[in-house]
Amino acid sequence: MRSFRFDVNVRSAHSRAEWQEKARRVETLGYDTLNTPDHLADLLAPLPSIISAAEATTHLRLGTNVLNNDLRHPVLVAREAATADLLTDGRFQLGLGAGAIRSEYEQAGLGFDRGATRVERLSEAVAIIKGLFNGDEVTFEGKHYRVKGHHIAPLPVQKPHPRF
Repeated sequence: MRSFRFDVNVRSAHSRAEWQEKARRVETLGYDTLNTPDHLADLLAPLPSIISAAEATTHLRLGTNVLNNDLRHPVLVAREAATADLLTDGRFQLGLGAGAIRSEYEQAGLGFDRGATRVERLSEAVAIIKGLFNGDEVTFEGKHYRVKGHHIAPLPVQKPHPRF
């Protein structure tokens, strides 16, 4: 394993063919990971684009940079990330963030809480996601999230879970 990795962020394409050519080029150039951003803007949605990039490459790692926690419930993130890990043959890495762009919250009709509250919510989400990745039946009662007796299938390919 190399001690230093190089990642690249790729955000858009006008067709599947163009997207997959970009992914192949990133892999050919020797980058370690192709990351896709998560914004409510004119760009590809992160998880479907990662799956498409995986189809076009053989060893390139594929990740989210970073999913806005407040736009997705952690149970859904765990399910989609585990499926992405399976469909990329264990090349998926999950980037999560607390969200920082007020205008995106306004566009989605969401309240923009203080940073400390968003980070607190992210912390709860990570605990839920990790538990689900481990194959546990998760029951969680937090300040922001409540999950009762849930587990996911399939589980991630990477053990104990995809890179965060």
